[in-house]
Amino acid sequence: MNNQTINISLVDDEILVTQLLSNFLKTIEGFNITSISHDGSEFIGYLNNAKIFPDIVLLDLRMKNVNGLETIEFVRHKFPKIKIISLTSHYQDSNLGYMVKTGVSAFLPKEISPDKLVQVIKDVAQRGFYFSPEQLEILRKQLSNRLPEPAITLTGLNKISDKELLVLKYLCNQLTSTEIAEKMDISNRTVDGHRNNLYVKTGVKNLAGLIIFAAKHKLINLDECELFTLTDRS
Repeated sequence: MNNQTINISLVDDEILVTQLLSNFLKTIEGFNITSISHDGSEFIGYLNNAKIFPDIVLLDLRMKNVNGLETIEFVRHKFPKIKIISLTSHYQDSNLGYMVKTGVSAFLPKEISPDKLVQVIKDVAQRGFYFSPEQLEILRKQLSNRLPEPAITLTGLNKISDKELLVLKYLCNQLTSTEIAEKMDISNRTVDGHRNNLYVKTGVKNLAGLIIFAAKHKLINLDECELFTLTDRS
């Protein structure tokens, strides 16, 4: 999404928070605020009638009526292309693995600095997720032993194919669909098909979960994965 507008929705029951976030993010070149909602039901109503859909939603967890987790579940099922950043005052490291499995692209405390939030939004728009080096270490420990077994086995006709595994390794090293397509001499659509097959076969919902699942089953080595050897730019 380089040099393209990033459409952002804000969902938080604290009116002051949404006003401050909106005022700040509007000053960032390339950011566009598409909607402001104060609970999950209001945001769901917006999505069901939207003319412009957000690329990213900044979402609180604890809200009246429809809370953050219920909203995440709805978005993941009905609007899977929307990336979710959970921005909450109830942040706990112990919940990180669970939040990844719900399908969020980033899990942040509200104490995050404005500049860092801007960088996270850009990273999520470009790569699909953001986790700090400290969070990645936590994820290694939490998800390596707790990821659910896939609904479809990895043996026989349903095993991960060589091409799917190659796509996984390229994704792990931050290649875009276009770059992967060029390397494998296939179309972008075929790359997306391989990636979707990986999600189905592993039972996970996002790239971070997919990579850790693959590491657990020794399909890749995390130490050779660029996404898990990044240094924090803050």
